[in-house]
Amino acid sequence: MSTKSAAIVVSAGRGARYGGLKQLEPFGGRRVVDISLAVAAKSVQYVVCVKVPGIDFGDLEADAVTDGGATRSDSVRAGLLMLPRDIEFVLIHDAARPLATAALYKRILARLQEGSEAVIPVVGIADTVKEIIHNEVVATLDRSRLYRVQTPQGFRRSVLELAYQSDGTATDDSQLVEELGVTVDAVPGEQNNFKITTIADLERAKELLERDAIS
Repeated sequence: MSTKSAAIVVSAGRGARYGGLKQLEPFGGRRVVDISLAVAAKSVQYVVCVKVPGIDFGDLEADAVTDGGATRSDSVRAGLLMLPRDIEFVLIHDAARPLATAALYKRILARLQEGSEAVIPVVGIADTVKEIIHNEVVATLDRSRLYRVQTPQGFRRSVLELAYQSDGTATDDSQLVEELGVTVDAVPGEQNNFKITTIADLERAKELLERDAIS
């Protein structure tokens, strides 16, 4: 029997930088959150959507829906509580990354099935990176060792639940796992799997979606 996997799609942010609920913006004939949930549903056996409390999200392609918390970490904790007992692998994905593909989910799940306890998708950095303190450059960093981290991030369930037993908070789930001393493996991410933070990001994502639909 294949190992059962689940995705927790975190859609509980109020979009302070965006200026509203970006996850409910129209996108490809649906909404941003709908696209993210649809890809997750193709890739795993069980999907949880963590939404903004007090906001009606309407119909969602998810097996379970729950309200998020005050922080992203609290929202992930809420999602973990909704998982069936037989789930072994959990992928955490930001709803605001609607262009993540099923192939990326598959790549992460494959590494977990091979024995990894935590897997993150990463992309390299093309620009020179400098460390700056008080508007002064203090170091030029080796960009060959630096990567941008994306979601979905995959974990063995027992490891992820242990990481979230503490009251710690992080913008990145793997950070809490790292603090346990668990090795986090990396797989190639996707250049188009960027997070929608601004209106310009949304317009760029729409253009990419339309281009791929035509090609």
